[in-house]
Amino acid sequence: MKDGHEAHPDQIEDAGTSGSDLPQAGPPHRSRVAAAMAFTALAAGLAVTLALTTPWRPLGGVPGDAAGPDPGRDFTGAQISRSSAFDIAINLPAYLGLVTGLAAVLLLGLTPLGARLLGVVSRPMRRWPLQIIVIAVTLPATLRIVGLPFDVWAEMVLRHHGLSTQSWPGWSVDQLKAFLITVITWVVVLLPLQLLVRRFPGYWWTGAALGAAALVVAVSFLYPVTVEPVFNSFKPMPAGPVRTGLLRLAAADQVPVRDVLVADASRRTTALNAYVSGFGSTRRIVVYDTLLKTGQADEIKLIVAHELGHARRGDVLHGTLAGALGAAMAVCLLYLIMTSRRLLARAGIEPTGEIRPRTPAMADPRAVALLLAAVTVLTQLSGPVQNLVSRRIEARADVHALDLTGDPATFTRMQRALSVRNLSDLRPNTLEYLLWATHPSGPERIAMARTWARIHGRPDPPALARR
Repeated sequence: MKDGHEAHPDQIEDAGTSGSDLPQAGPPHRSRVAAAMAFTALAAGLAVTLALTTPWRPLGGVPGDAAGPDPGRDFTGAQISRSSAFDIAINLPAYLGLVTGLAAVLLLGLTPLGARLLGVVSRPMRRWPLQIIVIAVTLPATLRIVGLPFDVWAEMVLRHHGLSTQSWPGWSVDQLKAFLITVITWVVVLLPLQLLVRRFPGYWWTGAALGAAALVVAVSFLYPVTVEPVFNSFKPMPAGPVRTGLLRLAAADQVPVRDVLVADASRRTTALNAYVSGFGSTRRIVVYDTLLKTGQADEIKLIVAHELGHARRGDVLHGTLAGALGAAMAVCLLYLIMTSRRLLARAGIEPTGEIRPRTPAMADPRAVALLLAAVTVLTQLSGPVQNLVSRRIEARADVHALDLTGDPATFTRMQRALSVRNLSDLRPNTLEYLLWATHPSGPERIAMARTWARIHGRPDPPALARR
């Protein structure tokens, strides 16, 4: 090679052509500056968008908006104790699984161990697409094995507390389905990414950013009709007063829906839920069969009214657009990370000397481990912000349900029933609230309903602890 740098024995090949014969990389400094500027602009745009569109005061800033929750007013001591016991039991595998998974990802991505592993499994494949496919199976499989004991532990906790109704074979099938979806996702992402890296070595991040944004939009639109049916069967809700009432509610709210479906959630869980998924031609109301069996008609109506609030406000669409913007921003940051010679050397991808390879390190399949580590860290860091925004959006949907039905008493009764049945955490601590809570707690939602009642001159919903 002209620059004296010897190709690594694990260097990828394309139809018999060595990696060194791939197109010459563009000016790295200029490209990094451009990527940094793009990241800054996208981050500023996303921050402004979230700041302006997030409903920080769901009740419109009326005094009393932030009334404190009081679990003891609506939940018995036994219910609070049961919720706390479940929370402690489920948090042990959750936290340990999180820490172990992060440690495994960082060990693979920030040490030569990951590069060696991927080099061994990809070496027999002479063409880079096949190498990428093998890696797209190997890394998720490795992490799945690492996390499997904690997943089994969590499932045992759910069973002990009566929340899971699955058999172990059924649970195993769901785990396999989730793994296959992960592999397919990796292949769909990594193959075009590698193609961009090879065709546009210096500026692959521009096409990758656009592609990531487009993928977020496509997944949001297709998820209800491609992924959801993998885990649940959906049947049209039979004609009757419940279906008629829900369609009338959607019509009154001026939210067009394609259908009202029933999900066979009872084969997996005892939890109660309903949701509106998709947008445009894929929008539909979905009700758990567990809710139909145990919920009252007015409670089902309120749950669906909450979900219609998301559709009416365009939360799915807005969330998709924000996600697309965030994905593009993340790609720019990933480019800066994946061109850091210090990180590449630490991961065993690039030599520590002054000699640079002619092709980007991202063209080496072994760099996928570092890429995964970077994505994982970014995901964990952005999680609390996403959860914060999600909680405010969910609170606005609660207000929409109250506005639509004008029934705070049923709302409080319904939230209490959901919290008790789903064993929701009634007193979440700060850390788990930041890490896991995408919705306000049951007591918070009940407190807001009482505030709504006072604002609108309705009777204060009675305390429910003794009921």
